[in-house]
Amino acid sequence: MTTSAEPVRPGPLAARPVVHRPVPPAPWLLRLPGVYRPQEDTALLAAAIADLVIRPGARALDLCTGTGAQAITLARRGAATVLAVDLSRRALVSARLNALVRQVTVRPCRGDLTRALHEGPFDVVAANPPYVPSPAAAIRSTRGWDAGPDGRAVLDPLCAAAGTLLRPGGTLLLVQSAMSDVDKSRELLAAQGMRTSVVRRARIPFGPVLSGRTEFLESSGLVEPGQRWEELVVLRADR
Repeated sequence: MTTSAEPVRPGPLAARPVVHRPVPPAPWLLRLPGVYRPQEDTALLAAAIADLVIRPGARALDLCTGTGAQAITLARRGAATVLAVDLSRRALVSARLNALVRQVTVRPCRGDLTRALHEGPFDVVAANPPYVPSPAAAIRSTRGWDAGPDGRAVLDPLCAAAGTLLRPGGTLLLVQSAMSDVDKSRELLAAQGMRTSVVRRARIPFGPVLSGRTEFLESSGLVEPGQRWEELVVLRADR
């Protein structure tokens, strides 16, 4: 497992040497229309969860659950209770069906960070929140990934509340794009006395969403001219 304490900067990345691992394949999961499709970030976060030692009786949270991929991984890793939180009713139905098919116990719950804080604290939190920089306010159909001009509309409140979400000794695993300022996430987490490290990285080519907004990304300084790849990062924060 790659562990690193060096800063990860937003914006142009081509000049910075990066050690990457092959991205494991994303799991196949049932998905109702409009629910975020499991892809590279899903697989990268699941791989980081697989590296955790989850103690017996642990309470776990999968925030922004989508199809329930991380909730299922947490249950398989031994968490005693797993809460799967999402604003999308279709996502919660998808998560429930996928948990039933895989014969694991997951409790879907409609809501956002506020609901998660009400249900907490937790021993383990996994989060794949919206983090894609967007040129305009996200519309309902794209709220699964769009997160404002800097990609931090969800990351900022999540990182600022992580110390409350976690029990003492608890762990947060968070996946985001390097375009969305990993250093800021680490600063917000460290301000709560949490130890942070980068535990997984992957460089992937632009998919359809980013390919459709290259002009915005270049003009905002989030990528270099002609850059058509992004770096995904999994942050670990221990309370």
